[in-house]
Amino acid sequence: MLRITDARTGETVDAAPARRGLTRVEAHAPAFDPTALRVLLVADLLVRALELGGTPVWALLIGERDQAELRAGAAALGIRPFEDSRDAASGLGEAQVIHVVAEGGPEPDGVRITVAPVHTAPPPEGADPAALRLALLARRRGEPAQLDTASLADAHDTLVRWRRAVSRWAHQPSRPVPDEVRGELRTAWEDDLDIPAVLRVLTKVETEPDLPDGARFETYAYADRLLGLELTRDLGAPA
Repeated sequence: MLRITDARTGETVDAAPARRGLTRVEAHAPAFDPTALRVLLVADLLVRALELGGTPVWALLIGERDQAELRAGAAALGIRPFEDSRDAASGLGEAQVIHVVAEGGPEPDGVRITVAPVHTAPPPEGADPAALRLALLARRRGEPAQLDTASLADAHDTLVRWRRAVSRWAHQPSRPVPDEVRGELRTAWEDDLDIPAVLRVLTKVETEPDLPDGARFETYAYADRLLGLELTRDLGAPA
């Protein structure tokens, strides 16, 4: 079960306290900037993790300015659309409301997840959006993220290598995700959305000598349901 740290109290709580009960996720992004996009990314990960656990989710964007820019930037990063809070009916009998906010940002009532700032000056232009997403995923949400040439280049190289490997592994007979590996992945993301730990599991799987390539493929495809990096994008390319 996904457990998250409530920034109001510092205590760990169940992200979905009622089994199969609706959880509302509100992403608070008052204006467009890199930190606001990181808030939306963390909310996207939260929604994906809840859905993987079988929890229905209602995702809302709370903001006053730069809505078009926020939505365009989020779409480029592979963040799935949020409903506009101004157009949504109030309350659908949800069992839990989780607010995702930037550090020093809004302080709504209810369970609250805070997201550390993104430092980049000037904002990266022409960067591969998927590499930008991976660079942001590589640090826990409570740690400031530094987007610079080196971090983006490292994320780009990792993404290219993984996509090529996934395409190559897909040519081998399929094998199920090993139970131990599946458990490591879920333990990582259910521990307060520890995405860097998920990435470390994938790095280990990439080179594990006794693991069939078909199992590597299924592991990466499974983890990508959370990560949203389009790791299977190059399927069909020459091995």
